[in-house]
Amino acid sequence: MNPQAVGVLGFIIMVAMIFLRIPVAIALGAVGTIGYATLNGWSQALLVLGRVPFTFASAYDLSVVPLFVLMGSIARQSGMARELFQSINVMFSGRRGTLATATIGACAALGSVSGSSVAMVATMSHVAVPEMRRAKYDERLALGAVVSGATLGILFPPSVMLIFYGLTAVQSIPKLFAAGFIPGLVLATLQIGVVKIAIWLNPSWAPVSPAAPFRERLRASIGMWKLLFIFVLSIGGIYAGWFSPTEAAAVGTFSTIVIATLSGGLTFRKLGDAALESSRTAAMLFFILLGAIMFSYFIVQTQLATSLAGWVVSLHLPPTAVMIVVVAFYIVLGSFLESLTMVLITVPVFAPLAQGLGYDLIWFGVLLVGLIEVGMIHPPMGMNLFVLQSQVPNVGLGKMYVGSAMFLVANAILIALLLAFPQIALWLPHHLY
Repeated sequence: MNPQAVGVLGFIIMVAMIFLRIPVAIALGAVGTIGYATLNGWSQALLVLGRVPFTFASAYDLSVVPLFVLMGSIARQSGMARELFQSINVMFSGRRGTLATATIGACAALGSVSGSSVAMVATMSHVAVPEMRRAKYDERLALGAVVSGATLGILFPPSVMLIFYGLTAVQSIPKLFAAGFIPGLVLATLQIGVVKIAIWLNPSWAPVSPAAPFRERLRASIGMWKLLFIFVLSIGGIYAGWFSPTEAAAVGTFSTIVIATLSGGLTFRKLGDAALESSRTAAMLFFILLGAIMFSYFIVQTQLATSLAGWVVSLHLPPTAVMIVVVAFYIVLGSFLESLTMVLITVPVFAPLAQGLGYDLIWFGVLLVGLIEVGMIHPPMGMNLFVLQSQVPNVGLGKMYVGSAMFLVANAILIALLLAFPQIALWLPHHLY
């Protein structure tokens, strides 16, 4: 059996193992190790397997992940998410659908210090859904706004998905952060547009909120300074040349602890809960990444990516046609794979293909994250849907599916815009570097 056939067989076995509910890290690591041994012998495979954890653990750049995860956990535990949601709601009061709009705005702002879509669903399901229920919002609109708005957390910096893409594709993390910012704003605007169209077609879905006086709106806008300060200090510090991404994560985390403590929202118990939550999350991410590195070594040995790129080039298809096929592949893949898994098992194959077709890998990373967002919310297997159902168990799946499907229009428009106008993602990093 030639190396390419071994690679295809290994990929199929790995997906089958995930379908059988075998942990993703074990599926990736086992297939990667056995596949590597099949091609190069067990002695070489075991040598690589023994070296991977040491090389991985000594990678200084990886320390950015637990730090940003901890920063987001502290922001949630200290009540910053609820405070932000309430501030945005007051600022835009007096209009129909304000709570749904505030949910998306809060997700966009909180995503800048969280970077995790699943964490955003868990947070906003407790913050926004009860408020919208009390206000008699239609559950389709309420649930759709939460599950879709939460995907903004993996597009705005500091996105954990963009960090792992950068590590896997060997791309600049600061450039990826910059590239995700404008598409994130575009997607947030499109999602708010979906809310406006939905309530224009169905006014009964959302009531008009009472208008707050100017003084209260001003007080609410000032109350948003905490997250704005943290974002400017940590992410802005990267582009100002003050910090490296790892240093920015440390500074941002420390400033979050100080601000949350001084404002009275963070106790020693909540800090301990945040540390425990972030430790578990980081351990899970790193274990998966260890398996993915071994799987990537196996894929490199099979030369599957090179062969696939050569085969696609031989078809003489326009690059846009190839990317449309890749888009369709990711949408299907999102039906049964978790977002991080999608990044780690597909980037070693598709990033060289995209580069061979002349595409910028920074742009491809943003497109990939945009496609992952679609996979996380499209029925019936989107990860965010499962998380939302676990947090709001008395909700019918039908309403949840209708709500998420409605917002998929915004994601589809963003993907089309990125394919048609790559500068949406590339303009900011090109001007900053």
